[in-house]
Amino acid sequence: MAIKQYKPTTPSRRGMTGNAFEELTGHAPEKSLLRPLAERAGRNFRGKVTVRHRGGGHKRRYRVIDFRRDKAGVPARVASIEYDPNRSAHIALLVYADGEKRYILAPAGLKMGDRVMSGPEADIQLGNALPLANIPLGTVVHNVELYSGRGGQLVRAAGAGAQILAKDGDFVQMRMPSGEVRILRHDCMATIGQVGNVEHGNIKLGKAGRKRWMGRRPHTRGSAMTPRDHPHGGGEGKAPVGMPGPKSPWGKPTLGAKTRQNKRTDRYIVRRRGKKR
Repeated sequence: MAIKQYKPTTPSRRGMTGNAFEELTGHAPEKSLLRPLAERAGRNFRGKVTVRHRGGGHKRRYRVIDFRRDKAGVPARVASIEYDPNRSAHIALLVYADGEKRYILAPAGLKMGDRVMSGPEADIQLGNALPLANIPLGTVVHNVELYSGRGGQLVRAAGAGAQILAKDGDFVQMRMPSGEVRILRHDCMATIGQVGNVEHGNIKLGKAGRKRWMGRRPHTRGSAMTPRDHPHGGGEGKAPVGMPGPKSPWGKPTLGAKTRQNKRTDRYIVRRRGKKR
């Protein structure tokens, strides 16, 4: 993937970059796989705001993605590589031998016309989905199931890839993109290869308006608020936090505070993720 530079016609254009979309085939979305997508603006099913600073943005339609890859033993042809406004990764339209069409996450290097397949008998090649027990050590995979049959939940962002480190009985050790080493069941499915659109993280938005197109609203600093609105608020001039560690608007520790409390699955984590440099 190439990064597109813009001519500095305005101050915001000067530092702006974008996706050149060279690997996309220009195919219109498959209508049978489109669904309406209601705007939630950070609200849950009760209408309560659970994620702040969300709302607005361009109207989108959801593309139904096959995260399960459960159509085993049936070969498919890659009909197109397409843009998906709902995720950072690109998607690939598969046309199976029986005529069914499905979208999958497009791995880096997958091209129109390639053949892919899923199931235990599939070859170890780009885009094929197999159980972890059938994948050799050292292979880079994505779209990994956390529970067998539930569909891929791990390693789905653009440029992400996990590596298989070891196998021990019914379990497989994997190194996640964060550096965490985790144990998964050997019958969980994973797709060969790294997720495409690798340069996504290097794109510079350039202006606040481009963030608004994505549905992200402005984020006000706590230190700019009053004491009744935020623990960091108040004081004359620029004041420090003035308490043991930064706090959220509701007084909870934040900025690096551990929030994981799932002791039931702690035994599946061999090594915690390190600090990102």
